[in-house]
Amino acid sequence: MSARDPSGSSPARAPLNRPFAVDVGQLVQRIGSAGPPLLFGVRLWASVCLALYVAFWLELDNAYWAGTTAAIVCQPHLGASLRKGWFRMIGTLVGAVAIVVLTACFPQDRAAFLAGLALWGAACALAATLLRNFAAYAAALAGYTAAIIASDQLGATGGPNGDAFTLAVIRASEICIGIVCAGVVLAGTDLGGARRRLAAVFASLSVEVAGRFTDTLARSRSDFIGTQTIRRELVRRVIALDPVIDEAYGESSELRYYSPVLQRAVDGLLAALSGWRMAALLLARSPDERVEQEAAAVLARVPKELRPGPGDPTSAMADPTRLLRACDAAVRRLVALPADTPSLRLLADQTAEALAGISRALNGLALLLGDAARSVRRRGGVRRLHIPDWLPSLVNAGRAFVVIGVAELFWIVTEWPNGAGAITFAAIGVILLAPRAEQAYAATVIFMVGTTISAALAAVIGFAVLPNLETFAAFALALGIVLVPVGAGMAQPLLPQVFIPMAANFVPLLAPANQMSYDTVQFYNAASAIVAGLCFAALSFRLIPPLSPAYRTRRLLALSLRDLRRLITRPIPRTPEDWEGRAYARLSVLPDEATPLQRAQLLAALSVGAEIIQLRRSALRFGRSAEVDGALRTLAQGDIALALAGFARLDQTLAASGVAANLRARGRLLAISETLAQHTAYLEAGGWR
Repeated sequence: MSARDPSGSSPARAPLNRPFAVDVGQLVQRIGSAGPPLLFGVRLWASVCLALYVAFWLELDNAYWAGTTAAIVCQPHLGASLRKGWFRMIGTLVGAVAIVVLTACFPQDRAAFLAGLALWGAACALAATLLRNFAAYAAALAGYTAAIIASDQLGATGGPNGDAFTLAVIRASEICIGIVCAGVVLAGTDLGGARRRLAAVFASLSVEVAGRFTDTLARSRSDFIGTQTIRRELVRRVIALDPVIDEAYGESSELRYYSPVLQRAVDGLLAALSGWRMAALLLARSPDERVEQEAAAVLARVPKELRPGPGDPTSAMADPTRLLRACDAAVRRLVALPADTPSLRLLADQTAEALAGISRALNGLALLLGDAARSVRRRGGVRRLHIPDWLPSLVNAGRAFVVIGVAELFWIVTEWPNGAGAITFAAIGVILLAPRAEQAYAATVIFMVGTTISAALAAVIGFAVLPNLETFAAFALALGIVLVPVGAGMAQPLLPQVFIPMAANFVPLLAPANQMSYDTVQFYNAASAIVAGLCFAALSFRLIPPLSPAYRTRRLLALSLRDLRRLITRPIPRTPEDWEGRAYARLSVLPDEATPLQRAQLLAALSVGAEIIQLRRSALRFGRSAEVDGALRTLAQGDIALALAGFARLDQTLAASGVAANLRARGRLLAISETLAQHTAYLEAGGWR
């Protein structure tokens, strides 16, 4: 008789094979998700093997540099790989030329040569911090390429031997072979998708910004703090477009030619967010209900496709030209909207600026989708490089000079035969990882851990596997034991920082050659030199730490106020685009630790400066320059109460003139006054000096 539970019913019989049950769907999903990373691991392995085969066939002295370059250039995305390869070639050539010139200047003076090498490393660290994305990588590469070639000609303890030109040509040739081989393998096995991914992000951001902005107009009395949180997250997403755009450039020469269009598209999204901020502030601070009628009048001129709601990016992807034309038509309607109050004029103008920004983003989307129905405008040249703050770059440059100099002194004092290798990897760590600011120390430690693991794997393959192999095919299979799983790890989101140095340093540690040398002492000396150099770099980030996020944020805010004061006191011709580019550069480097209030203050400085430029233009057109300059001088003194009083008097003067065209200038005065009233504490904090 079977046992029963207390309720008297028979217990449910569990399947006998339950511990061994397999969810087939989940298993298939896991296998499918593992496919792309493994495929990239195979691509990495094939690139390295092809580069080594070509270098062996050409009988190059240090063929492993070709394989090393192929491993470094390989990235999970095709565009990133091609872009990185192109900039690696540029950085290599610049570094090779620099070391040849340095050797020619100091052919017999070791002290001056080493000092010059440290100065060159400092200059490259400065440039690597100022530039972004793969351009920054090229600057860093120019620094440590010079150190690599220098280590080859310095020998064990001597000075430059005069072979810099020959070494530079050989090293550049080996690196170019690695770049070309990696490019051939990746381009032949990966169709790329950066352009489509970028188009999807542009469509999503454009529709979401437009939908949420018009939702603010529909609600009229919106929650300003709530919309501020949404805008802050959208700003982060817009700034994150930069590396994706760089990847798309790597896949398409057409996009590189039309780069101003994509630059204007990103600026357009930021301009739309700035217009949304000003409109939300005006709606939130308006005391009467008339603003609801004004918001409804403005909303009525917004196309239906961009009405309230998060929106569907599918429509933008399907037909960006239709949305773009609708935005352009809405901008014209809003600019021509009859207005009898400054608030309505300001609300209409800010909405027009927001839609004009979205129009620029849609123009970039049309370019990405190859919309033949629209002739994409390529207006403007390459955007001017704006330096947000020189101090972090100078700190990184000083640290690089000190670290490289100390490593050189350590080599001279100890007479370590592999000291030149330690100098090279000290330069690599301190130049390449310095732009990561407060994350540089952790990144260097992770880099060192990955390199140590790579050294252990290289020792196993080099001393336990390779001595038993005779053919290149067997040698390639031995490399695949390490490179395929390491490449798969690079393509996974889990700890790619560990697998990247493993892939980059495995080949140089193994140092394969036509005639292999299995010298354990030489191997461990080379490995210890690499670890020692990285230890120098890691220690430097503790002894000479980067500027703290809080201090960098305060400097960016103070520098923004300084620029605003110069804009007021020195009315030199400046376009709104130039001013916005300067402000966007600071916004892009604002630390993640910055508070929401500090982000709002930086955007406030951007908004006030842009409105001042437009206000001056309006005043010049209607002969009111003297009155406007007088009101702005009070703002330059840092007394916000006095400035607000001056703006109020100027508004009364413009209202008394009875000229309808002055409404736009009054609207800009209202925008400046509202922003000053909201951020009085920031503007009176002493940053004007």
